[in-house]
Amino acid sequence: MKDKIQKDLNQALKEKDELKVSTLRLLLSEIHNQEIEKQAELTEENFIGVLQREIKKRKEAIEAYQQGKRDDLVAKEKEELEILNKYLPQQLSLEELETIVQSVIKEMGASSMADFGKVMGAVMGRVKGGADGKVVSEAVKRVIHSDIFINS
Repeated sequence: MKDKIQKDLNQALKEKDELKVSTLRLLLSEIHNQEIEKQAELTEENFIGVLQREIKKRKEAIEAYQQGKRDDLVAKEKEELEILNKYLPQQLSLEELETIVQSVIKEMGASSMADFGKVMGAVMGRVKGGADGKVVSEAVKRVIHSDIFINS
């Protein structure tokens, strides 16, 4: 994956796409920092983690800039977000995600919101970058609540 990003960076340099160049350089820098910290090449799972953190930063920045009425910066962050999203694995549909959540809940015997953290951890382990943490959290809450009412 790192090689693909490097190739895309070289292509962006040739095309003089400054936004893509800066975004990919920042991503490569974060990957490099993680490799130094771990003292090893990143696994696919670690790479996805770095990518998801960078995406989360962009989403938070978009929210902050929208509150500050900085539409110019919102547009820039959205473009960076679009660039980064291309490197994520295919995202699961809501139905696929809820199926995974339901199977985890059944396997763990989860019955209330007190089990939320355990269920979240197990689901995130299974989706491995196939869904945003916020989306997973909402799906887990929805399924736990629906199961509670069904089981009552």
